[in-house]
Amino acid sequence: MALAVSGCGLQPVYTGGSASAPASLMADIGIAPIPERAGFLVRQALEDQFGRAVDNPRYRLEVVLDDQITAFGLRGDSSAARERRTLRARFRLVEAATGQVVLDDSASADAGIDRVSSNYAVVAAENSALDRLSVDIARQISARLARHARATAR
Repeated sequence: MALAVSGCGLQPVYTGGSASAPASLMADIGIAPIPERAGFLVRQALEDQFGRAVDNPRYRLEVVLDDQITAFGLRGDSSAARERRTLRARFRLVEAATGQVVLDDSASADAGIDRVSSNYAVVAAENSALDRLSVDIARQISARLARHARATAR
């Protein structure tokens, strides 16, 4: 198996552990505040991904979120049977000293929600979906930053 993987040119992103290019980059990023509840959740998930924050980071991560809930699947009484919650993130990695944009990308995730007769259950399902989507968005951003760091280190 190891020969097959090495033959195709694949390498682990974090080769070198905490001294790898992705780990070094993650440790040197400050995350700008992100408004709203979704922003708080995404920021917390990003901080969990990046680890301990540094005092004077070399880079600043700016994230703009778009959180939408769309109802569909009409019942006989014209109420919605399902919802789709979509969370989109446009993020930029900016060099703090110069303001130069190093990376500009986006990430998105969505979740389906069943609409039931209990409003409490619907709100709980929407909040639960947002929790999961926030972690998914943070993982996507972290993975793209790691790929960027690995590509620029070569």
